[in-house]
Amino acid sequence: MLFDSPIYFVFLTLVVLVYWQLDTRQKKLFLLAGSYFFYGWWDWRFLGLIALSTIVDFYCAHLIVRSDDAGTRRRWLIVSLALNLGFLGYFKYCGFFVDSLAHLLTGMGVENPNLPLLNILLPPGISFYTFQAVAYIVDVYDRRLKPADSLTDYALFISLFPHLIAGPIQRPDHLLPQVQTPRRFDAEQFHNGVMLIVWGLFRKCVIADNCAMLADGAFSGKFGPPSIVVLAIGAYAFAWQIYGDFSGYSMIARGSANLLGYDFMVNFRQPYLATSLQDFWRRWHISLSTWLRDYLYIRLGGNRGTNIQTNRNLFLTMAIGGLWHGANWTYVVWGALHGIGLMIGRAILPNSDAGPSAASSWLQRYRLFGDTLGDWLKRLAVFHFVCLAWVFFRAANVQSAVEFLSGIAVWHWRPQFAGALILLAMFSLPLFAIDLLNERRQEEYPFEKAEHVWQVPSVAAVFAAIALVAGSGANAFIYFQF
Repeated sequence: MLFDSPIYFVFLTLVVLVYWQLDTRQKKLFLLAGSYFFYGWWDWRFLGLIALSTIVDFYCAHLIVRSDDAGTRRRWLIVSLALNLGFLGYFKYCGFFVDSLAHLLTGMGVENPNLPLLNILLPPGISFYTFQAVAYIVDVYDRRLKPADSLTDYALFISLFPHLIAGPIQRPDHLLPQVQTPRRFDAEQFHNGVMLIVWGLFRKCVIADNCAMLADGAFSGKFGPPSIVVLAIGAYAFAWQIYGDFSGYSMIARGSANLLGYDFMVNFRQPYLATSLQDFWRRWHISLSTWLRDYLYIRLGGNRGTNIQTNRNLFLTMAIGGLWHGANWTYVVWGALHGIGLMIGRAILPNSDAGPSAASSWLQRYRLFGDTLGDWLKRLAVFHFVCLAWVFFRAANVQSAVEFLSGIAVWHWRPQFAGALILLAMFSLPLFAIDLLNERRQEEYPFEKAEHVWQVPSVAAVFAAIALVAGSGANAFIYFQF
């Protein structure tokens, strides 16, 4: 049941219509049943998995709170973490590590290593709801959060269908209190939900799906062997594809939650306008980046030690964050590259006490779209670093990524490149312009703060664009696979 499919909107409409006719307890039970139906639509066999982890976490949290003995509290924390991370490790990474070990043994000269071939079906959304469960049990253990009194409340916090498959990863102190208190219909919130869904569909169906066709052509070799032009088409197209795809999904998720009286955290804030890599991670996939910061980076020691220790913590956090995305070394390399980039940024940015150079003074004097040329040069540098790292994220394996990047030293022109570059501009520049507008007005979607009557033409334009130039429906949301 994809968020851009007709069946999802039939489901969402029926749920919303029935939901607002019920009392508070009935709302929770109905929404919990609807969320389990939504999850079971993918594969009913995994309903037992999410139900088991939910029940175990609920009771572990209460056993932790009831005890003042440090050892007992720690044991119940370990039980919860072992179950959740064990499920995640088995279903998502077991086959990956077995395959990696087989390749390692082969490289060491062991012929035909007799290791079992594992074909394990990945439960949808397991990475997202596992991180949400881990945040809950850790917050309870640290006494930052009171455990849910009702199993229904906790189960709904974990399984609420708008965030269940691909986030945003909800923090317990943000979503759980909403689950525990009665939801009241708010016309303004409902309207905002509709607008978020509309603009989310635009990002997915018009921007992401069209850029996906260009990215697929470049990475599959349809545009010819790797060259600097093919690399540019592939890297830029995928950069706008994954941004349009995941930000669009997040907006639909937030909009769907708004229709039910819930508020989800904003997951993107114009990330390609970041002026540093650190700034990029404050704007990109915010629910994941803040989770990694609070539950991994700080736990490793954060920046409380020496520079070497801080850089180690940054690198490990980003490499593990990369692996979280998928069981492939490409994701580890992608995360490691961002870790190295953050380490370099820490080494460069502190040197700001010296006065501005003549060059930097000149760059600060001239402005473009309200920002200095210096800021735009920083944005260009960050954007291109991010785009080069995306090559590893998109490639089938590390070798393919390296071969694709090798085209940076090759110049080759084919007539079809012109059409591809024009199409890329047609489908990336509108989203870039929207981001500029949203950044200036501090809005999540265009005309968010305008009178509703002024939003009607924008909605009509979005639906016209979806009807006329929507890309291939074969491109599922990228983050659904994680």
